[in-house]
Amino acid sequence: MRPLTDDETRLVFSKLAHYIGNNVVHLVDSTGEASSSSRAHENDDDDASEGKGQFVFRLHRDRVYYVDEMAMKLAGAVSREKLCSLGTCLGKFSKSGNKFRLHITALDYLSTYAKHKVWIKPNGELPFLYGGHVVKAHLGRITDDTPEHAGVVVLSMSGTPLGFGVTARSTVDTRKLDPTSIIVFHQADVGEYLRDEDTLF
Repeated sequence: MRPLTDDETRLVFSKLAHYIGNNVVHLVDSTGEASSSSRAHENDDDDASEGKGQFVFRLHRDRVYYVDEMAMKLAGAVSREKLCSLGTCLGKFSKSGNKFRLHITALDYLSTYAKHKVWIKPNGELPFLYGGHVVKAHLGRITDDTPEHAGVVVLSMSGTPLGFGVTARSTVDTRKLDPTSIIVFHQADVGEYLRDEDTLF
């Protein structure tokens, strides 16, 4: 496990910025509130964030992990070959090392800081969770002023994050489309925890 190089950092941050924009600074300066803010209902104490250390980005076996610095130091006692995972896996570099792909395991952070969101109707949840694109007929709502080819988090109508993707059309253009037109290209969904459980981690 090692820190990211400048080029690797640039690739990771540009991919994250596609979904969360300038909110990427919250991950860089995080002291643990990022993941706990989406679970705030579990711990409403003001002291909840006390004792949490800085979070850092680390590379291990082509995967980028977002991990508490204290946990990272403790993991130093485990040999590199036996260390399977640590912290939250944000994604993986391609074998050539010049492309970075976000994994579904990053959804917690993406949904917390996403600039653009799409809510889908209950009849569109299952097709999306099986890897399908979001079509106009399944669209419940979309964030105002979402541009074309923007990274979006896909949520159920109750607000549960289901995955993420890239818009095929802007918010304005979606109003003119027919019900079978694709609104969001599928990138990842929570169904991958079952479909790809052997290769995800």
